[in-house]
Amino acid sequence: MSYDIIVIGSGPGGYVAAIRAAQLGKKVAVVEKAELGGICLNWGCIPTKALLKSAQVFNYLKHAADYGVAVSGEVSPDFESMVSRSRTVADGMSKGIQFLLKKNKVDHIQGFGKIKAAKTVEVTDKDGKKTDYTAESIILATGANSKELPNLKQDGTKIIGYREAMTLTKQPKSMVVVGSGAIGSEFAYFYNSIGTQVTLVEFLPNVVPLEDIEVSKQLARSFKKAKMKVMVNSSVESVDTKGKLCKVSIKTKKGTEIVEAEIVLSAIGIETNLSGIGLEELGIKTKKGKIIVNDYYQTDVTGIYAIGDIVSGPALAHVASHEGIICVEKIAGKDVEPLDYSNIPACTYTNPEIASVGMTEVAATEAGYEIKVGKFPFTASGKASAGGSTDGFIKVIFDAKYGEWLGCHMIGENVTEMIAEAVVARNLETTGEEIIKSVHPHPTMSEAVMEAVAAAYGEVIHL
Repeated sequence: MSYDIIVIGSGPGGYVAAIRAAQLGKKVAVVEKAELGGICLNWGCIPTKALLKSAQVFNYLKHAADYGVAVSGEVSPDFESMVSRSRTVADGMSKGIQFLLKKNKVDHIQGFGKIKAAKTVEVTDKDGKKTDYTAESIILATGANSKELPNLKQDGTKIIGYREAMTLTKQPKSMVVVGSGAIGSEFAYFYNSIGTQVTLVEFLPNVVPLEDIEVSKQLARSFKKAKMKVMVNSSVESVDTKGKLCKVSIKTKKGTEIVEAEIVLSAIGIETNLSGIGLEELGIKTKKGKIIVNDYYQTDVTGIYAIGDIVSGPALAHVASHEGIICVEKIAGKDVEPLDYSNIPACTYTNPEIASVGMTEVAATEAGYEIKVGKFPFTASGKASAGGSTDGFIKVIFDAKYGEWLGCHMIGENVTEMIAEAVVARNLETTGEEIIKSVHPHPTMSEAVMEAVAAAYGEVIHL
C-alpha cells in the first residue's frame, strides 16, 4: 500500500506528527511494534504521574490532622492497587490515541518498521511476516529506552529500569536509586513517600543537575526532610546481587560505602532506539547516538525525516510533539519557523515540583549578561500557607540592559502548572516591567511569579 507519509513510532512525536499530517490532507500510516502512545503514555510520563498522585493522596491522609480532619484507623499504602490504577490510566490513554488516529483516518500498522529504501518501509509483524509499504516521506520517531552501564546491568529483578519500577508486584522495603534526573528523582520521591527506605545516588555535585543550583539544593533539603538519604558526588561501582539484599558499593569523597537494599533502580538516562531501523543500509548519518537533521528534521537522505529523542535536543514529550508538527507542516509546504530550543520548559514531578525555562543564573552570568535576579519564597505566599505547602520559591533572571527575561526557575506545589506563563512571556519578548503591571489574581500560587519579578526590580511588596 502507498501513502504520502509513513511515521515509524507512535509516541508523542509520532502520533502527533501523523495526526497533523492527516489534518493537512495527507494519506498517513503509523507503524508501531508495541502499544500506541509509545513509552511516554505507556511507560513514562502518564503512568508515573498516576503513581505520584497516589503518593500525594497517601501523604495528605497521613497529615490529615494538620488540616483539621480526623482519620480513624491506620492509613497505609496499597501498593498493588496503586500500580493497578497506574496501568489502567496508561491503558486508557493508549486507547485514546487509537481513537484519535481512527478519527483522523490515520492507518495503524502493527509491527516493527524498518526503512528498506528511500521510499519503502518494511514492517515485520509478530509472526515474522514482512510487508512493504511505500511513501513519499518517512518520519522516524522511534524514541529511546533505559540506558545501561556496564557495572549496572539490569536483570529485571534486583537491578531494574523504569519499566519494572512501575510494575513491581510488591513494595520493596529498601531501594537504591542511581541517578537524580527527572526519572530518578520522581521514583525516589514516590517510593520514599509510601514508606520504602530510599537512597538516592548522584554522580554530580547536585541532584537534578540540569536545574538552577538553588533549586537543586532546595530539592535535596526537601528530600532529606522526608528522611531520604541523598548522596551526591557519588558513584555506584558495583552491585553484589548474590544474597537476599543487594550490596551496593558506592564511591564517595570520603571513601567507599556499602548500602544494602532489596532493589537497585538504574535511572542514569536513556539511549536512542536506532538499531535495526535501516540507517546503516541507507547511509543516514548519526552523531553520538543521534540522527543528524536540519532545522526541519530532514536527514541527509531526501524524503527521510527524524524527530523526538533520536535527534539532538531535550528528550521531552512536548519537544517531540512540536518537532513532529514542524516537520509535517514543512513537508506540506507551509511557511514554518524552526523550533526555539532556548525556550523549552522542563518539569520534574517530585514533591515539591520543579519547573524551569531558559538560562540558569550561572549560565546567564557565564554568557556575559549583566543580570537582575528576583526570588520569592512560598513561605511568603498566602495561598501556599493556606495549602500547607510552603517549601520552595520562584526565581527569575532578567537582562539588566534590555529587560529580556532570560530564565525562570520554580520549585514548589503545582509549579509545573505555572511555568507556561514564563514560556509565553519569553516567546512574546515580554519585559519584567510588563509582568509587574499585569494583574495576577490573589490568593494564588501564580502571583508569586509577579512578586519574584518585582523583587528583581526592587519593587516587591510582600517581602
